[in-house]
Amino acid sequence: MRPDQHLLIIGGGFSGTLLAINLLRHDGPRATLLERRRAQFGRGVAYSAAHPRQLLNVRAAGMSAFPDEPDHFARWVMAKGAGRQDFVPRAFYGEYLRDTLAVERRGREGRLALVAGEAIDLDTGETMAAQLADGATLAADGIVLATGNLTPHAPAGIDADAMPPGCYVADPWRADLAAGLGQDDTVVLLGTGLTAIDAALQLDASGFLGQVLALSRRGLTPRRHRDGLPPLDGLHEVPDRPLSRLVADVRAVAEQIGWRAAVDAYRPVTQRLWAASDATVRRRFMRHLRPFWDVHRHRLAPAVADRIDALVAGGRLRFAAGKVQGCQAEQGGLTLRWRPRHGGAVTVTRAARVVNCTGPQGDLTRTDEPLLRKLLERGMIRPDPLRLGLDVDARSQVVARDGSVDGRLQCIGPMTRGALWEVVAVPDLRRQTWNLARRLANAQWVGGEGL
Repeated sequence: MRPDQHLLIIGGGFSGTLLAINLLRHDGPRATLLERRRAQFGRGVAYSAAHPRQLLNVRAAGMSAFPDEPDHFARWVMAKGAGRQDFVPRAFYGEYLRDTLAVERRGREGRLALVAGEAIDLDTGETMAAQLADGATLAADGIVLATGNLTPHAPAGIDADAMPPGCYVADPWRADLAAGLGQDDTVVLLGTGLTAIDAALQLDASGFLGQVLALSRRGLTPRRHRDGLPPLDGLHEVPDRPLSRLVADVRAVAEQIGWRAAVDAYRPVTQRLWAASDATVRRRFMRHLRPFWDVHRHRLAPAVADRIDALVAGGRLRFAAGKVQGCQAEQGGLTLRWRPRHGGAVTVTRAARVVNCTGPQGDLTRTDEPLLRKLLERGMIRPDPLRLGLDVDARSQVVARDGSVDGRLQCIGPMTRGALWEVVAVPDLRRQTWNLARRLANAQWVGGEGL
C-alpha cells in the first residue's frame, strides 16, 4: 500500500495494536485502529483482565514485541526495577504495549488514529468501508481483522440458558468469579489448562476459601518452567517426514528426553510442518497430540506453579479427568454429573458456580460476534477446515465462501490458527504482525526473525 492510502485495523488488542505500531515503524500506510472498548487499546482481554498474581508464562527476555529488537521488553522491564529473567505480572505487558504505542505515535501526527467503536458490517465494493454500531462509517483502502479469540462455547452437557443467574460463568475474563460465594461453596472449573489456572488464582486472590474442582477430559495441567535444564538445539530444517508422523515421532522423542524437550525441539518447524499437511493429517494431530502439546508448550511461571501446588496440597483445589454428563439447577446452585475418565460410577458434584475454562474457541458457526456473523452470512469469510478460525491463505488474506480472496481484506492473530496452528503466543504473533506490516509498507530490506 502507498503511504497516502488508508488501512483500517479492526481490533485494538495485542495483534491489532502491534500491527499498528509496526506500520508506524516501517513508514506504512495511514491507519485507523478501531477498538470497541476504549480502555482496551494496546491491552486486549489477556492483559487488561489480569490480576497482579497472574504472571507472564515466559521470562521478560523472551517477550519483546519486535523480532528485530529482542531486548526491547527486557529493557522496559529493567527500567521498572524488574529483571530480564523475571516472570513479571501479566498486567505489565498491557502497560508496555500502551507505552510502546505512545512512543511510536510521537512525531507522526495523522499517521495513526485511535477510534472507539464497534464494526458490525463491511462493504468491500469498489470502495471499502466499515459500518459501525453507532451508524457511522469508516472508509479504507484495506481492512485487517484483528478480532482476537472468540468467547468460549458452552461445553457438551451444559445448557447455559437453563442455569440460574450467577451460577454459570460463560467467560471467566469478564466476571468476578468469587462474588457472592462463601467458604462452604464449591466452584467447578470446566477445563484444566491455562484458563483454569488463571481462574483458580483469581478465586484465591479474591479471598475465596471454598473448594475448587477443575475438570477436563484428560485432566492434564500445564507444566512449570524449570531452571537448570541443559540447552536444547531445536530443529531448524523440516524433517523429511510428514506431520502424519509427528504424533509418533514426538512421543518417541519424549520417551528419551521428556515431553518438554520434545515439544521445544519441534517448535521451530511446527508451522512449516502444519502448512505442508492436509486437513486429515491436521485432525489427527489435534485429536492425538494437541492435549499433550499444549500443557508442555505453554508452561507456568515457577511462582504460579508454587501457588497452584499449595492450593492442591491444602485441599482447596483438585484436578480431575472426566466427562460431563449433565448439569441441572438445584436448590439455588447446580448439580454437575460427570463420569471419571477411567470408568466407574457417575460422580455428582454440587456447585454454587460453574465456570467455563475450556479456553478460547474459533468456530465461526457458533459465534455471537455481530461482525463475524454478518460476514459469514454474506459469504465474505468462511471457517477453516478444522473450524479453528477464519480461512486465510499464506499471505493472511481472507478466503471467501467461494474460495476467492480479496487482497484488501486480511486477518491476523489467533483466528488464523487454522492456517498456521502456532499463532497464539507472543513470538509467533510478533512475527506475523511484523511481516504483514513490512509487506503493507512495501519494505524492501530483509532481516530479522524467521526470514
